[in-house]
Amino acid sequence: MSNALLTVSGVVAGYRRDLPILHGISLEVHRGELVTIVGPNGAGKSTLIKAIAGLVPISEGRVELGGTDITSLATHKMGAASVAYVPQTDNVFTTLTIDENLRLGAAALPRSLAKDRIAQAYERFPALRDHRDRKARVLSGGQRQLLAFARSLLTEPALLMLDEPSAGLSPAAVSEVFGHLTDLSDDGITILMVEQNVKAALAISDRTYVFAEGENRIDGPSGVLADDPDMKAIYFGGTKRSTHAASAG
Repeated sequence: MSNALLTVSGVVAGYRRDLPILHGISLEVHRGELVTIVGPNGAGKSTLIKAIAGLVPISEGRVELGGTDITSLATHKMGAASVAYVPQTDNVFTTLTIDENLRLGAAALPRSLAKDRIAQAYERFPALRDHRDRKARVLSGGQRQLLAFARSLLTEPALLMLDEPSAGLSPAAVSEVFGHLTDLSDDGITILMVEQNVKAALAISDRTYVFAEGENRIDGPSGVLADDPDMKAIYFGGTKRSTHAASAG
């Protein structure tokens, strides 16, 4: 029996039912894992996590979290289902301060618990604590991402989904953000991440799925895939499947 926290089985999805972007995608994320989805532009990476989050309609297949069917669950109910989704852009309230963003993110919690969780967020992300009264609009790209992470973790979700957290960041900011992701993973937080920075993603993730044209092409331990010749073939238009594909996951 699988010990997966998240199970995606044969998902077909797209913004229009007659024009699916995903063609039977399946994957698993085990508790405490950091799993990355990579692939060429237009491969369907972001579409999948948006579909899991209820933002893109699923026409076929099933999504389960901890054995509970969450297929096509409304987006506003995902928090109650213990799923947190951090989009690539517009993931913080820019007119609010860091502290106001966190207090808003904890608004559904009992007051004493919200206070404790915000204190924990500042302890985990000291750069936010040092600038807690600063408006989010003046934060660097890396600081905004850390704020988005902190807000999403206030409810202690079972699954944290990230859509290209390094997009638009400087190399130094990428290093800082990915360092924090490593720390979160080391703390046992389960993460599913879509990422274009393949080298950096493979370096910190436990397992990786490689998408192309809305399908799984390769999956396996990230350290193995980092040296897989099929990776280059997929990124430059090849379709060869690695012999360790589905079995490695």
